Amino acid sequence: MKLQTPIIIVNFKTYLESTGQKAVELAKNAEKASKETGATIVVAPQFVDIARVAEAVEIPVFAQHIDPIKPGNSTGHILAEAVKEAGAIGTLINHAERQLKISEIEAIISLTREKGLVSCVCANNPTTCAGVAAMRPDIVSFEPPELIGTGIAVSKAQPQIVTDTVNLVRKVNSEVTILCGAGVSQSEDVFVALKLGTQGVLVASGIVKAKDQYSILRAFADATKQ
Repeated sequence: MKLQTPIIIVNFKTYLESTGQKAVELAKNAEKASKETGATIVVAPQFVDIARVAEAVEIPVFAQHIDPIKPGNSTGHILAEAVKEAGAIGTLINHAERQLKISEIEAIISLTREKGLVSCVCANNPTTCAGVAAMRPDIVSFEPPELIGTGIAVSKAQPQIVTDTVNLVRKVNSEVTILCGAGVSQSEDVFVALKLGTQGVLVASGIVKAKDQYSILRAFADATKQ
């Protein structure tokens, strides 16, 4: 499955502001902004909220992680088939807060391909992004971990490294969708990220912890149309 770009992926993480009924409300705000602007907005709630969110909205829903396992005796793990049946159409992989081994990343990408799920792999530097892109995921997201949650956007703090990442990834994979994340908190951050050659952003606290989540979502969505 190929999502229309530019893309905004909202990672709900485990914030109380995006848990349970609040996850549904945030997803509905994302859907409203998406429908009003035509922007592609993806939401990634906690596992226990995937089904209720997917039932409440029509925009794409991702899991925050899946494990490289087959159905069976893997207590406490996340099964690809389970998140898909719950309504997710894709998953984040290797987020800085849920890092994996290279072999696990490759296995999960293969699993998503087999199960018809969209794969979005996070990586922390240009070289790793290029290495991941060679595995042929659907999306690669560049996220320097030191900027995550700081409010200092990578597109502003390290613009050259974003451009370098895009160029390096394109040398090994001309089709993968490239996002950037970490510290994205203002609509200008989205605009700059797109100008640097990315095709969208991965964002969390900048939206989830905002006092007016809809207004920020709408501003982000508008920025993808400039």
